[in-house]
Amino acid sequence: MALVDLLGEESIKLRLENREKRALLAELVELLERSGALSDADAFLEAVLAREATGSTGLEQGIAVPHARSDAVRRPAVALGMAPEGVEFEALDGQPSRFFLMIAEPAEADSQHLEILASASCHLVDPAFRERLLEAGTAREVQQLFANAEGVALPPPSAVEGHLVAVTSCPAGIAHTYMAAERLREAARELHLDLRVETHGAAGVRDALTVEEVQRADAVILAVDREIGRQRFAGKPVLQVPVTDAIRHPRRLLLRALRQPVPQQEAGEARQDVDAFDGWGLYRHLMTGVSSMLPFVVGGGILITLSFLFGVDAADSQSPEFHPLAKLLVALGGTQGAFGLMVPVLAAFIGRSIADRPGLMPAMVGGFIAAQAGAGFLGGMVAGLIGGYGVLLIKWLCRPLPEALDAIRTILIYPVAGLLLCGSLVMLLVEPMTTVNSVLVDWLNGLNVGNRVVLGALLAGLMAVDMGGPVNKAAYTFGLAAIEAGNYFPQAAVMAGGMVPPLGLGLATQLFPGVFSRLERQSGRACMVMGASFITEGAIPYAVADPFRVLPACIAGSMLAGALSMWFGCQLLAPHGGVFVIPLVRQWPSYLLAIAAGALLTACLVVLLKRFVRPTAKPSKPSQPGDGTPGAKV
Repeated sequence: MALVDLLGEESIKLRLENREKRALLAELVELLERSGALSDADAFLEAVLAREATGSTGLEQGIAVPHARSDAVRRPAVALGMAPEGVEFEALDGQPSRFFLMIAEPAEADSQHLEILASASCHLVDPAFRERLLEAGTAREVQQLFANAEGVALPPPSAVEGHLVAVTSCPAGIAHTYMAAERLREAARELHLDLRVETHGAAGVRDALTVEEVQRADAVILAVDREIGRQRFAGKPVLQVPVTDAIRHPRRLLLRALRQPVPQQEAGEARQDVDAFDGWGLYRHLMTGVSSMLPFVVGGGILITLSFLFGVDAADSQSPEFHPLAKLLVALGGTQGAFGLMVPVLAAFIGRSIADRPGLMPAMVGGFIAAQAGAGFLGGMVAGLIGGYGVLLIKWLCRPLPEALDAIRTILIYPVAGLLLCGSLVMLLVEPMTTVNSVLVDWLNGLNVGNRVVLGALLAGLMAVDMGGPVNKAAYTFGLAAIEAGNYFPQAAVMAGGMVPPLGLGLATQLFPGVFSRLERQSGRACMVMGASFITEGAIPYAVADPFRVLPACIAGSMLAGALSMWFGCQLLAPHGGVFVIPLVRQWPSYLLAIAAGALLTACLVVLLKRFVRPTAKPSKPSQPGDGTPGAKV
């Protein structure tokens, strides 16, 4: 997020009036209140003073950054005040402070002020930049200085052509969520649109939309791959798309949203019933279940792997290698703990995504029945779908009942009828599902080395096809299902395949900078960091800008890494984590070699293709990929 997204004209004061510390802080708080970021200015001021009591926020070179988290903050915001003569603020260097950047965060925020501080400090430490701030004659000029320094467009104040709000969310909540939000913000600045974006990531909700912002919005964009609830947007034109659409075509998405018709019905239960049956809705419900299950797989897998440090049979009390800590780790992570809850949680959140809270309990019980019978991952998905759609059917059948019985429906009819319907159907289907699951497990366990290599190349290659899209998620879900079935080879190939594209492209920008644009070279190191963290989405900007040459190179490198992973017999119990879990991989030195070989192949191929193969379609703006240009589709 750019600093100018949080720093409005109304939050800038060129000449602060007060010279006493408390009064000066109150003056800055007043700027934030004027911007609408605070619900209780007095409470926030007390939070700022409490923070100052622990130590002054006066830094060096005349810069001070007072900040606080508080329930009195509606949304993250920044206020900037200047005192050219300087004010005594107990700075680290003992000098008066002249630039005061106040940061306000909601109580549940996760240290976002550090990101804002890092963004601002890289400019404020420049003496020439500080002098230009002091010479500014208007708040607008101050905004423009920060916008120029950050390389973002600042629309003219009178040119705002619409007010939009958006929500972004991907199944994992790690990369796509925030990339989509940033691309939408960039496009909104270019189109002179007022846009507020709320993100639903792995760490929770950030930049939550206020009631006032939703009411003022001309339209709503939901770029989500899991259910986030749309009741608060009732009566507003809502455009709901996969999160990757916001990354690839943000300008097109914003313009489509403004053309959305006003809905003829409230976005409530009736609309949900309709949406739940479309094809993309089914994918969204399944991904909601997978993302909710993921922490159980990660936590349980890592604990089980750590138990192997004591010995392969250290959790067995009859073994000479027995260690009580290993037994505890296996109990917490295995079928008695996290792994035992994987399938019920998967089913529960699929059901909840389809039918809201009434669908959770029947689906969870169905998932538990499937897990106990050995139906595995497949049984959990089927139980979730039966529980969710079964409750939707019951809701539809209950429509003729009078409104006076609403409470009875929620408390009595939905739970009892839903459990009876879902439980009965799952028990009826559990035997064939168990047979199918057993066949799959036997097939995986019976693969020879050659077949494993082919499977590893296929799964890893699919991870690079759309880099976080449905194909990528299908391969990843297969790896999770294999973990649940007790086979840990496929997930190792899956993670290797997902790490290679950003690693290979980042490596190429460092080894062969001449074939990349300036922006691509600057992003190369960040791309490598994302690849090392198993965030395949780091390669998306390169793929969107030049899909016909980047994608083949990425797929080839991923296939090589996956094939080598299987050839070396690498196994991975933790489904995520990148380099942070590689020490837990069985045959980890060989695993590193497989990833390095795949990344090097991707780097070499992309350079060769860029030098000797002409692109099929030339993007209109290579340095701004994914702005909706024809052919820029991954």
